[in-house]
Amino acid sequence: MKIPARLRPLYDDGLIDEVLYQLMSGKEATVYVVRSGDETRCAKVYKEAAKRSFKQASKYQEGRRTKNSRRARAMEKGSKFGRKQVEEAWQNAEVDALYRIARAGVRVPQPYGCFDGVLLMELVTDEAGEVAPRLGDVDMSAEQALEDHAMMMHYIQLMLCAGLVHGDLSEFNVLVDEYGPVVIDLPQAVDAAANNNAQAMFARDVNKITSYYALFAPQLKQTNYASEIWGLYEDGELQPETELSGLFEEDLHSADVDAVLLEIKAAMAEEAARQERLRESEEPDQP
Repeated sequence: MKIPARLRPLYDDGLIDEVLYQLMSGKEATVYVVRSGDETRCAKVYKEAAKRSFKQASKYQEGRRTKNSRRARAMEKGSKFGRKQVEEAWQNAEVDALYRIARAGVRVPQPYGCFDGVLLMELVTDEAGEVAPRLGDVDMSAEQALEDHAMMMHYIQLMLCAGLVHGDLSEFNVLVDEYGPVVIDLPQAVDAAANNNAQAMFARDVNKITSYYALFAPQLKQTNYASEIWGLYEDGELQPETELSGLFEEDLHSADVDAVLLEIKAAMAEEAARQERLRESEEPDQP
């Protein structure tokens, strides 16, 4: 097919040799199947911010750090340069996340780099060499659903151990090849420790994936992996090898409000006394 304008720089630089066909067009990018030498790969062309339909992107960008103070100021002000930096940060976030969770042991497409707003990566295929289907297009037995769900919970656990929450995980962002699930689409991945929305996004990710597998294995509806995994994470007890049960007992005890208020009052009194001592130490001695 004719080479799209956004892929022309990669063609000119020899990164791709041919564009075979458009695979899909989503809310954040258009994906093409391309040939690079003897290999068939994916080229994910990110849409510009004005054309993206990804909702509430700012929630996902919260907590992302930039080492360059000039870039950080420009991004905060929203200048033309700043908007360009925001776009680059959004695109590079997926590459960084792919490398990061791959090192943690999560199956993802192998990235080959991001060039001019285009992510070049591995094309995930099935046993026949065709493009691997999305999880949402796959039927399975109850036994297979339980096995693959356990694998996905482990991947989610590994991602959290690596400090990341996918943020948009569902049956549409998972491919299935001959070896099982492959996690895709990570530009919105969030820092679990730095983003105030991380816990809610994490619970949504886990519950969406569980709900899909529960269509084939209804017993999964009785599990509570989201609370179990996040609880272990908050307590500093989550490790890559931690065994999960899917069980979690909610703390139904009401808070002792009076005790909390007493602690607050005691802290305020201690701070007032400290401030008084500081003032006394700064006053000049009387002759």
